[in-house]
Amino acid sequence: MTYQVYDTTLRDGAQREGISYSVVDKLAVARLLDEFGVGFIEGGWPGAVPKDTEFFRRARTELDLRHALLVAFGATRRAGLTVADDPQVRALLNAETPAIALVAKADLRHVERALRTTPAENLAMIRDTVAHLVAEGRRVFVDGEHFFDGYRADPAYGAAVVETALDAGAEVMVLCDTNGGMLPSQVTAAIADLTARTGIGPERLGIHCQNDTACAVANTIAAVEAGVRHFQGTANGYGERPGNADLFAVVANLQLKLGIPVLPDGCLEQMVRVSHAIAEIANIAPDTHQAYVGAAAFAHKAGLHASAIKVDPLLYNHVDPAVVGNDMRILVTEMAGRASIELKSRELGLDLAGRPETLSRVTNRVKELEAGGWSFEAADASFELLVRSELPDRAPAKPFSLESYRVIVEHREDGAVVSEATVKIRVRGERVIATAEGNGPVNALDEALRAGLARHYPELRDFGLADYKVRILEGSQGTGAVTRVLVETTGAGRDWTTVGVHPNVVEASWHALVDALTYGLDRAHV
Repeated sequence: MTYQVYDTTLRDGAQREGISYSVVDKLAVARLLDEFGVGFIEGGWPGAVPKDTEFFRRARTELDLRHALLVAFGATRRAGLTVADDPQVRALLNAETPAIALVAKADLRHVERALRTTPAENLAMIRDTVAHLVAEGRRVFVDGEHFFDGYRADPAYGAAVVETALDAGAEVMVLCDTNGGMLPSQVTAAIADLTARTGIGPERLGIHCQNDTACAVANTIAAVEAGVRHFQGTANGYGERPGNADLFAVVANLQLKLGIPVLPDGCLEQMVRVSHAIAEIANIAPDTHQAYVGAAAFAHKAGLHASAIKVDPLLYNHVDPAVVGNDMRILVTEMAGRASIELKSRELGLDLAGRPETLSRVTNRVKELEAGGWSFEAADASFELLVRSELPDRAPAKPFSLESYRVIVEHREDGAVVSEATVKIRVRGERVIATAEGNGPVNALDEALRAGLARHYPELRDFGLADYKVRILEGSQGTGAVTRVLVETTGAGRDWTTVGVHPNVVEASWHALVDALTYGLDRAHV
């Protein structure tokens, strides 16, 4: 049996309060989801959200997905319009994705009160839009919004919505618990009643659950056990209100507990790395107690647990942590897993499997840095530089050495705020002093450093600062807190991310900037 793993992190997950992805962020998240092995990535709502329209435009040339297909999300035609005259439907086609997801009202009460149209017109809107998109060569999924609430109120109309969508050519009709109020037994009962009423096999159905009862994962599993083969979720359960079904927990439960191979071989062990990397891009601290992927998911205090674990680690672990890229912990401290480090190093072309001493040194170094607030999950470039620094034959060349730097922020009488930075560095034996202004202290520092290096490294002209994130680390207070900085740089047709941590935000930024230029220059000379 084929199961469809459908991710909606970039659309439904982006509705979480506090998340605002840039287009560069969305492209990076899509690459990570593809590495995790999902089958479908819902990228957003083209035509309705300009950022999403730009994402699909850039995705056509910048994303080389191995496992996933991109999906554009939108609505059925508007009441009273023909499909051909609806600009939103046209925008879906213009996104040029192989698949399209349509949201449709599946609750008669919403049809009459929210859409303010007739039950018959709602069914016509579904039928016309699905048929039009299928005729244009698109695979179509229909999300039945508020399906479970609507089915309880009027099962005949809910069934009619499902039959209309599938008869018009939809590949899957997705049953949505939009309000997140269902329990597993209610989900199972509704699916059983629907299939009996319509004769439609559960394999034509999908499931999409919100987490308002903290049952989104359980409801999704219940639907799959009832025969559904298309399931939706988001990375780390991101989403509106309490969120969506956590796709990582759903996938792990299906694959490890029910023996259903929903991911390609070799992808499940990427789970921790992908989860944490997406959290960093979203600028949300990873949940340390999240099932499977949290730092505390396989953590044990000393005592009875530790004694048993010495005999057999599985006595107190429900699965081997390594199968999801995690690691068991005994001490309650920040700890990097050897499995994650080895897997990530291998992905970067640095195989540490035959170098146990080097792997131990890298692991210990990462542990020390993570205890101080560093995180490499979304900073591949900094992690690669760290690993290579432990490999004499692969150590990156240092493009310069620092003598000093200084940053001044001036608030002028006219209200203008100007930052000026001066760097003193040694480049290939030459002492260089460079000064530059910027729209902020980090921008000024970046410009000054580039100015000092430009004559020796003209390829720096192709580098650009694409994104900059600052986070006050949990447990720190006020302006004296430790800060973590992520810098994303573009150049030579690729993007890379580096990290810096320090109580002073400028110094943290300096660490990230130096790594960014070191990595970029090293890559330029490969």
